[in-house]
Amino acid sequence: MIRLMFLLSVVLAGCSAPARERFYTLDAPEPPVAAPEAASVAVGPVSVPEMVDRAQLVVRTTANEVIIAEQARWAEPLRTAIGRVVAANLAAELGMRLAGPARNADADYRVTLDILRFDSGPDQAVLIDAAWTVIGPKGVRRTGRSVVHQKVATKFYDALAAAHSTALAGISREIAAAIKKP
Repeated sequence: MIRLMFLLSVVLAGCSAPARERFYTLDAPEPPVAAPEAASVAVGPVSVPEMVDRAQLVVRTTANEVIIAEQARWAEPLRTAIGRVVAANLAAELGMRLAGPARNADADYRVTLDILRFDSGPDQAVLIDAAWTVIGPKGVRRTGRSVVHQKVATKFYDALAAAHSTALAGISREIAAAIKKP
């Protein structure tokens, strides 16, 4: 009987393998190769709320409750991913060159982002609320605030990451419009 219980526990232990971690990224278009004389753009610093400043995806279940999805993780720090995606979106939208992180101060246009909310909600939508500042040539500043809601296609985490990418594209278009203003 003891041998049977031992064998049963070994079999059950083998069936209960730990859940596999999955890693997600935010997506942006590949910026076109810009002419050498094209203006350059850099995005950073980017701040995000402490609640979502972690490797795990954070999903709001009610107005006052969130879950931290231990097995669903961002492949890179969220603030880095947001900066990368917004910079790529702006470069593609405006035909600009990307300034690498080490060259941010030398960029013709520098964008700072303060992400006030980065929510994934129970209503199968994401919400990004961002305050931004663009510093252009000669130190000209433009500020704005963008709030974008984006529906999530399915209840899976990859759809959630895709919806966040689409929401960031919407915010990027608003920032691009500010840059285009004379």
